[in-house]
Amino acid sequence: MTRPFLDNTRARHLFLDLHMLLRPGSGSGRDKDLDGVLHSLGFVQLDSVNTLARAHDLILWSRRGQYRPAALEKAVARHRSAFEHWTHDAAVIPMPFYPVWRLKFARDEARMRARWSDARRPGWEAEIDAVLKHIDNHGAACSLDVGDVEKRASSGWWDWHPSKTALEFLWRSGRLAVCHRRGFRKFYDLAERVIPEDYRARRMDDAEIVDWAMSEALARLGFGTSGELAAFFDIVTRSEAQAWCAEALGCGRIIEADIEMADGSRRRSFTTEALLEHVHTLPAPSTRVRLLSPFDPALRDRARAERLFDFHYRIEIFVPEAKRQYGYYVFPVLQGDRLIGRLDVKRAGQALVLRAFWPERGVRMGKARTSGLMSELDRVAHLAGTDEIRYSPGWLRG
Repeated sequence: MTRPFLDNTRARHLFLDLHMLLRPGSGSGRDKDLDGVLHSLGFVQLDSVNTLARAHDLILWSRRGQYRPAALEKAVARHRSAFEHWTHDAAVIPMPFYPVWRLKFARDEARMRARWSDARRPGWEAEIDAVLKHIDNHGAACSLDVGDVEKRASSGWWDWHPSKTALEFLWRSGRLAVCHRRGFRKFYDLAERVIPEDYRARRMDDAEIVDWAMSEALARLGFGTSGELAAFFDIVTRSEAQAWCAEALGCGRIIEADIEMADGSRRRSFTTEALLEHVHTLPAPSTRVRLLSPFDPALRDRARAERLFDFHYRIEIFVPEAKRQYGYYVFPVLQGDRLIGRLDVKRAGQALVLRAFWPERGVRMGKARTSGLMSELDRVAHLAGTDEIRYSPGWLRG
């Protein structure tokens, strides 16, 4: 049988629509509307870098222009409609997904016990009971509240004092949960005092969790290999993903299709009949110029972004300035179904300073597109809390 074929344009449209980037976004960006956005995306990656706004805030703002950071803080700390844990990195995750994370907790615990003995300062395992007892007796705590007699000097990002390591271990293994933040500092409490009982009580076996994770990943990606589907939530192993795809393919739950990449090549991927039918209902892409977070879920898999959009993107944090082609932390810019460039902009007091915009190869910056970019800067200025935009001389490059 001939496999279904999805050309590159329609593949981009499906992928962007499932990532809430194809259509104009409308909604309050708070409470139930925000819960819906989180559910649609699956998770939102957290990151502390704040040159303009934090990554998670930019991700949500790009879908809901009225979104403001306090709404996500409220969802986690007050409404308990979302929780913090890990996918491929630290993330905010819809609370209804919590029962699935039981398998993530167990696998993360086994991985940490195997690896952290050599990778972290010694003595952290001996502090686990003391940290748990401290929080049980005194309530929510941050890393400054535990191990007060331990040496705090750090020689790197992961050079934590033993009690801090124990705190993170207890969170990653599910016995603690993040109850709130102050600034960007996490405060932890016992999971039973943070996570609503209904979600803690629900039990799913491993097979149910694997099936959920793979099905939900496919529903959010639109198409993918078994490895890409496994990597979405980072719960399922590659061998489990391969077995799931083989079984789902055999019983007709999924099908294989040829997806055209930006260079004209074809990549065999798994999808469903329903997703391919959905392609035919999609509207034309919004013409809005959108500033994206470097950690936007549509770009998280850098290799996929390059294959699908012909957009090679890396954060050049560790590249010496003299050797950088762009700034170390530049923002991808999307228009329609095309990534049109990357923007070097940062907040400086009450001003946004646009230092440079590099159009992608073949992108012409005519009046309409330049005006669209400036309009997007006006919009993001409200999120950043600034009231002025400064354009550096020669900001439009290339």
